[in-house]
Amino acid sequence: LCVCVFRDVPSVDILVWSELPTGAGLGSSAAYAVCLAAALLTVCGAISCPLKEGESTARWTEEEMTLINSWAFQGERVIHGNPSGVDNAVGTWGGALRYQSGKITPLKRVPTLRILLTNTKVPRSTKILVAGVKEKILKFPAIMNPVLESIDAISQECQSVLEAMPANPSPEYYPVLEELFDINQHHLNVIGVGHPSLDRLCRVTASHGLHSKLTGAGGGGCGITLLRPDTSPQAVEAAKRDLCACGFECWETNIGAPGVTLHSSSSLNAEVLHALSQS
Repeated sequence: LCVCVFRDVPSVDILVWSELPTGAGLGSSAAYAVCLAAALLTVCGAISCPLKEGESTARWTEEEMTLINSWAFQGERVIHGNPSGVDNAVGTWGGALRYQSGKITPLKRVPTLRILLTNTKVPRSTKILVAGVKEKILKFPAIMNPVLESIDAISQECQSVLEAMPANPSPEYYPVLEELFDINQHHLNVIGVGHPSLDRLCRVTASHGLHSKLTGAGGGGCGITLLRPDTSPQAVEAAKRDLCACGFECWETNIGAPGVTLHSSSSLNAEVLHALSQS
């Protein structure tokens, strides 16, 4: 990226600091590629520096974001060979995206959802998992194709709910999302991308009245647990404690957050500032 973005390659030091675990299906490589592309393009003047004096954060124009995304995709190609482009698109624009048959469409007016993100620490191979799904489809097409169609219907229903929530933030939407989580997780087990560790994750969170599903390629890796706005801190902490007792790692975070953003040094937390000071 550095060689391609700059015509005359300058002498630069690049320090990367991240809380994302690598190889867990959380798009850490895409997050890296997006941030790197944004930084290099800003330094070489291909895009503007959007941060004004007195501002803590700022984002680029839509046209500039498109350029960041295109270079980040090239970075993902170096890392993965033939990526879908979903991870770098989410990293660039944030929010939520719809991906179907290679077409990526940003969803408008999507709410920010609280989740528990849990890493089972079980390694998995996306390539092997995808090959296994394809094998099942070829072996049992009459069984598997309706399951895939149902998964697509779940995605469309979820999209409808998410797009309706900002205009009418009713608590009644959350039980619907929880049901969709549960149905989707069962379907994913049927197509062969589940794992005993993910089943255990779902059982543990269910014991606290919470609903979970796998995220990423499955076969281990990570799961997400939906947290309602009225979920008590005590319930969240109890679930995290039990998940950690299983040997898992978990964090409370959000879905629907902004994408790549330029920050002033004053807006960074102490941990990041300490890492930067050590360079």
